[in-house]
Amino acid sequence: MTTEKHDHANDTTPVTVIGLGLMGQALAGAFLRGGHPTTVWNRTAAKADALVAEGATLAGSVGDAVAASPLVVVCVTDYDAVHGLLDPVGDALAGRTLVNLTSGTSEGARQTAEWAARQGATYLDGGIMAVPQGIGTADAALVYSGPRAAFDRYEPVLANLGATSTHLGEDHALSALHEMAVVGLMWSIMNGFLQGAAMLSAAGVSASAYAPIATLATTTVNEWLPGYARQIDDDAYPPLDATLDTHLAAMEHMVREAEALGVNTELPAFIKDLAERGVAGGHGGNGYPALIEQFRKPRTT
Repeated sequence: MTTEKHDHANDTTPVTVIGLGLMGQALAGAFLRGGHPTTVWNRTAAKADALVAEGATLAGSVGDAVAASPLVVVCVTDYDAVHGLLDPVGDALAGRTLVNLTSGTSEGARQTAEWAARQGATYLDGGIMAVPQGIGTADAALVYSGPRAAFDRYEPVLANLGATSTHLGEDHALSALHEMAVVGLMWSIMNGFLQGAAMLSAAGVSASAYAPIATLATTTVNEWLPGYARQIDDDAYPPLDATLDTHLAAMEHMVREAEALGVNTELPAFIKDLAERGVAGGHGGNGYPALIEQFRKPRTT
């Protein structure tokens, strides 16, 4: 499903980029550097100045921007903003491919795909796994969902945006769902780092001193993920490193440590609560991946 970036120097398909926030500007810049005639539009036209200086064409309206290219890429605040801009000019999308790189929910992706089909457009929903500064470099990966034929047709153009393009499947919702899964992972890592930094700072240890140790720890955890994934898919959780009972004891230590240091205990207490529920459900002797069952349950009030 993954397509590595390849030679696309002979593809000069015109592209339109609608939305010139930091990410939109980065997307348009990458297309320009790839040799694609690039039309841009933004509600605040001044955000296009640097791109126009590089060779982009500033459209006078959203409708003109859509009409300028067979491939239209939109990257704005949310799906409501997408519809606010494109609903009035929907007829202009007929026969074009719309690639939506806006963050949103899987339901929003499905609804937008249905709307695009009514306009006679081909629709790909996409997710960006990079910061704006990484667009167009080996650090950027993007995922897409929707018709495989449309992805294959325009992948040489989209390859300008990152080293790896991945088609996840025909279901338009898959890219949004993957993006939410990844940002959830990102926030969990960052919140764990902040919790640790708060605890260490209470003991006079700088965050800069903690960072190398934290980086090593996250690298170690990263190596566990493929094995965890197999356990989840197999619905079997052998305790390869430690049982959930052992993890729970360590979680209790962390809560007590945070309390003693006078820092916030909400995150470690929440983690401990999840583990307690897992143990109560009969998984005390299983490995940590058994907690997937707690994450699969809807929140109770």
